[in-house]
Amino acid sequence: MAVEQQARRAAGTARRRSRRDEILEIAVGLFAARGYHGVSMDDIGAAAGVTGPALYHHFAGKEAMLVAALIPVSEGLLAGGRERAAGHPGDPRAALESLIDFHVDFALANPAVIALHLHELDRLPDEPRRRIRRLQRMYVEEWVTVLTALHPGLPDGEARVLAHAAFGLMNSTPFLGGEVDRRRRAELLRAATLAALLAPTDRPDTPRVP
Repeated sequence: MAVEQQARRAAGTARRRSRRDEILEIAVGLFAARGYHGVSMDDIGAAAGVTGPALYHHFAGKEAMLVAALIPVSEGLLAGGRERAAGHPGDPRAALESLIDFHVDFALANPAVIALHLHELDRLPDEPRRRIRRLQRMYVEEWVTVLTALHPGLPDGEARVLAHAAFGLMNSTPFLGGEVDRRRRAELLRAATLAALLAPTDRPDTPRVP
């Protein structure tokens, strides 16, 4: 019952949003808490206070809700990543810090969406799943461009390894407890991610120039 109560409160605190957006947020929270197969359309309707016909007026089904939740997020990450990376020409360190700030803010604000993406992306049909994967790859390449500028000589493939490792760290928000306040969590995630990506990338067998 706690999930449904939280979902109703979330809908009540954002009156300016459309009813469709409110229903989608409730659905995402339920999917993240129970898993895709653990939630029915009736569950979503009950949590949102919407009857079956009214619910289907907004969404054809659970699959449509997944698409509506995940594609805009991927588009938003790509647009924001491009803006942050381009905002510091000639200064890859500042561009990296800006990218990290952007992604940490996203991860802290959207833990349910991250959980949904981690566990339920394969539920999507081929076309939207391919579209999301493509958007993700393009977002990764923004990080790769910055990382290879910051670490001259770093191969693109190795930069992708670092980028994905950084995402794993920052996207840990669905698993973080509430014992640390949000501001401090942001500070810790930013510091840890920056330290990881600034670490020397020389191969262990590469001799250093004295």
